[in-house]
Amino acid sequence: MMKILLGLVAAVVVATGGFFGFELYAQHRIASEIDTAFAQIRAAGGKASHGPISFDLLKRTVTIADIATETAAQAPVSVKIATITASGVGQADPTRFSADSIDVSNAEIGVGMSGAMNLRVVYKSPRISVRDFSGPAGVKPPAFESGVDAIRFGLEQFAHITASSVTAEGMTGTVNFVAAPDVSGKGDFSYSGVAMEGIKDGKIASVRVDGVNFTFTTQAADKADKRTGKLESAASYDVDTAALAAILNPQPGDDHYVRAYRQATMGAYTFTSAQGVRAHIDGVTIDDVGARPARMQLAALLAMLPAAGSQPTPAEARKMMEKVAGLYEGLHLGNAEIRGMSVETPQGPLKLSAIRYNLDDGKADFAIEGVDANTPAGPFKMGRLALKSFDIAGMMRQFAQLATPGQPPSPAEALALLRALEGIEVKGVVAPFKTTGKQVTIDTVSLNWGQFVGVIPTQAHLVAKMVSPVDATDANQKPLLDGGLDTLAVDLDLGAAWTEASGNFALSPAAIDIGNLVKASAGVSLAHVPRGVFSPELPQAMQNAAQVEIGTLELNLHDAGAVDMLVAQFARSHNVGRDAARAAIVDNIKASGQQIAGATPEGTAAVEAISRFVETPGQTLLIRLTPRAKAPVLQLLQLLKTDPASALAEFKIEASTGL
Repeated sequence: MMKILLGLVAAVVVATGGFFGFELYAQHRIASEIDTAFAQIRAAGGKASHGPISFDLLKRTVTIADIATETAAQAPVSVKIATITASGVGQADPTRFSADSIDVSNAEIGVGMSGAMNLRVVYKSPRISVRDFSGPAGVKPPAFESGVDAIRFGLEQFAHITASSVTAEGMTGTVNFVAAPDVSGKGDFSYSGVAMEGIKDGKIASVRVDGVNFTFTTQAADKADKRTGKLESAASYDVDTAALAAILNPQPGDDHYVRAYRQATMGAYTFTSAQGVRAHIDGVTIDDVGARPARMQLAALLAMLPAAGSQPTPAEARKMMEKVAGLYEGLHLGNAEIRGMSVETPQGPLKLSAIRYNLDDGKADFAIEGVDANTPAGPFKMGRLALKSFDIAGMMRQFAQLATPGQPPSPAEALALLRALEGIEVKGVVAPFKTTGKQVTIDTVSLNWGQFVGVIPTQAHLVAKMVSPVDATDANQKPLLDGGLDTLAVDLDLGAAWTEASGNFALSPAAIDIGNLVKASAGVSLAHVPRGVFSPELPQAMQNAAQVEIGTLELNLHDAGAVDMLVAQFARSHNVGRDAARAAIVDNIKASGQQIAGATPEGTAAVEAISRFVETPGQTLLIRLTPRAKAPVLQLLQLLKTDPASALAEFKIEASTGL
């Protein structure tokens, strides 16, 4: 028994000695590999150092103290860490490293940018924890030229990392920038509840922040401002770090789409400024965020920015605007919604129920809803303002062409801006009417255009429905007030379109309803309208207009009170009774129509129909003009100026009333 016991004791002693011997060997090997990695940073021109390294073989724990690194870039990336402790470490193969947990204490990361703006941002956290980590071993970091390079490298590493969670406690930060000799700023911010979950194959299931607070001060010339803000929560879901890295490092010719986030949300946000501005947002939701990296060229744009304090030349400004257009063209937002906005300013409060927009291929649908504001003349409300297919990238490129100081845009350049928008819609407006205390009400105004020939749209449609007070200060509107009308209700539907295949141009629909006065509709058609008519150069357009011929003209006029108002106004101005006034107006129509009656066989019937329309209130007058032969528009317009009767003789006239 004693021999066995001694043998066991000896075995334990030998094993223990071997254990500590292997632990010292493992610690030496780990230290050697870490020193090699740090030497690679120094070889690239940077700085890298660390303190003691300890290794507990039994617990499989590695601890590295006093880490400090800094890249050699003009705007360096720096990292300082008090200790990193990896527990439950393992290495299934030489290229992979795993740990049950990694805990970082007192971490500080600094990122800078130089050029148009000298910027330095520093993040600090007393504790960062990573759980169930697996990642590449011995990765050699490249020489970083800027903070953007460092961020891109970090994002690219996510493609090879797996972790169940990453949390950061009590994260704080500072930011300092100088944009010009007299423009600078600095700020402090703090984050609570920072967490990432489900990291695998370059994807992150969720990134959450429970709250953010910041204070920011700026100095621009002699004007200083202090701004504070609070964000209650923020989160992103299904984050693709490979897509984010591709945006920072696009490959030429690769136009494929990558999705960066499935959804991003933001909770309540409050912002205040020492200038007397306070803003609040209930929340933000953005769905399906992605990009076409090759179009964005973010690094190229940053490289083009002029140094702080200098102004770009017109040529440089045009190139930068072209790059900005590419950013919009490459960015994709499936749907974005900002809810419950309110702004308080010294001029008064402003509220918005929502802002909604999307963006794809540089074009956006944009809407503002529920506007409520105060103006010096009274309250202003708007239910909705929408811009349809707003081509932001195209507009930026058009502005780039106009970026020559002192040179006014040509007609073609100015008209080209129309292509940046397909339509606008306004609904539910209640606005003050001058300083009268009365209100203008707009039920809807919708204007759409498109089918461009060059820079000119050949299709348009306007719908408007509104009610406005009669302006007592306008002499032209005084007869309306005298007739007992203090408001005007207008309902308009007007459309026009050109068909290239047939060469026809039609004004249809064309209808207007002025409540309590008149309801009218019209039809106008033109034939042989060539493409060249739609030229921004007037001489060329007029030359092509010589081919255009007039088609059938129609007018449908229903009296809803306008005739009686005309009669009453005539009676007041001539100090006669209404019956006498009506008879006098009819006599004037017949006298004026004698020339028309003599010029065309149907003239007498037309004059009689117009007379009956005035004689009997509430009638509907129908007039149709049909060309007897080819009637070139330009020749007809010239004839109307010199000989109106002969111009009318070119048409067959049909006129009738309900009588």
